[in-house]
Amino acid sequence: MGMFPRSAFGQTVFLVAALLLINQIVSYITVSFYVVKPTIEQVNLILSKQVKTVFIEWEEGVEVSKEASDKFFEITGIEVMTQRQAMSEGLAETREYSMLSRSMSKELNGSARVRISQTDPLVYWVEAPQAPGYWVRVPLTGLQENNLKFLTFYLSSIGFLSVLGGWLFARHLNRPLKALQQAAVKVGVGDFSTKLEEQGSTEVIEVTRAFNQMSRGIAALENDRRLLMAGVSHDLRTPLTRIRLATEMMSDDEDYLREGIIHDIEDMNAIIDQFIEYLRHHKREELELEDLNAIVSEVVEAEQKHHRTITFKENPSLSEVPVSMVAIKRVVTNMIENAIRYSDGDIEVETRVSSNKKFAIVVVNDHGPGIPESELETVFEPFKQGDAARGSEGSGLGLAIIKRIVDMHGGRVQLLNRPEGGLSAQIYLPF
Repeated sequence: MGMFPRSAFGQTVFLVAALLLINQIVSYITVSFYVVKPTIEQVNLILSKQVKTVFIEWEEGVEVSKEASDKFFEITGIEVMTQRQAMSEGLAETREYSMLSRSMSKELNGSARVRISQTDPLVYWVEAPQAPGYWVRVPLTGLQENNLKFLTFYLSSIGFLSVLGGWLFARHLNRPLKALQQAAVKVGVGDFSTKLEEQGSTEVIEVTRAFNQMSRGIAALENDRRLLMAGVSHDLRTPLTRIRLATEMMSDDEDYLREGIIHDIEDMNAIIDQFIEYLRHHKREELELEDLNAIVSEVVEAEQKHHRTITFKENPSLSEVPVSMVAIKRVVTNMIENAIRYSDGDIEVETRVSSNKKFAIVVVNDHGPGIPESELETVFEPFKQGDAARGSEGSGLGLAIIKRIVDMHGGRVQLLNRPEGGLSAQIYLPF
């Protein structure tokens, strides 16, 4: 099944071509057995009568005058030659046909041989039992090889035009499906702007209509979710601000309480920011060619405020990568902050080019406890944090934001536990 096309378009063209080929083979066999073979046998029968006429004096003892004999040979173009003469006239280039030889032997009541030379016109050679060693040369002016060439050309043209027609038909049939597939990809990355035209067969129109309804429903749901989240975030900040102000006014005796409350308020603000950030990257943004090293370097500089050793090793060939700069800054920030939160040692940041030269890679390595292998995939879901190995601080949206933004870029995220200990977080961004 490796040769069978996987797309509906390819399968339609393949099936049309296969059916046509089978049809051509069956037609060829039918014509050969029921038209060509009887015709050849009929021609052979007529020629056997002419050969009998040539040897009528020898076989039947009928006397024919020289004038009548000469007239017969002149009208029919038939000649009787010795083996030597026949060879010089083209017998050497002929091909013997055993089926015709058997049929001729039956008609002439003895062992006969039939050979045909593929010249223009075709020439029929018969060695009759009445005169072994002599060849009767019969030119067949009505049967020309060009007729066979025309037949071949005709069959090839019909086959080609039929396949072309099948291809155009399949293309017309698959155009709405192709548009549906492209629109589905856009919806997958949060772009609900495409409204498909309802065209094609009734089944395709029904599917298109259902898709348009689904797309509108998802867009409305996404809007409601964003508005709800933005409203909740805004409304939560107001009481938090009031609590912060009230805390600042607490007496010095309650410093221990004040610091704890302020720390909690900052955590809550950070969590609200994460929620908003997660909702912000719900659809594909316009990508521009940016210097990836500069973006990563800027984030690394900003993260030095945590007083941790963060080293950066850059690859010089990443000066033009199609990215959304703000979104990728958020990704790298989240990667480094995850490493800071869940590890104590140095953090190594690196940019690379993939071995197939198709992806720019940003790698953040830490020396923390890593993540259990069974949880490496699930940690990308919102509110999943790899709790067992890496504590449970934060909103649980850090990796979900990373994955959402990288998906928007058409890339992928990979988490690997390093053999020497710690986690290696890698993002692949396509060039």
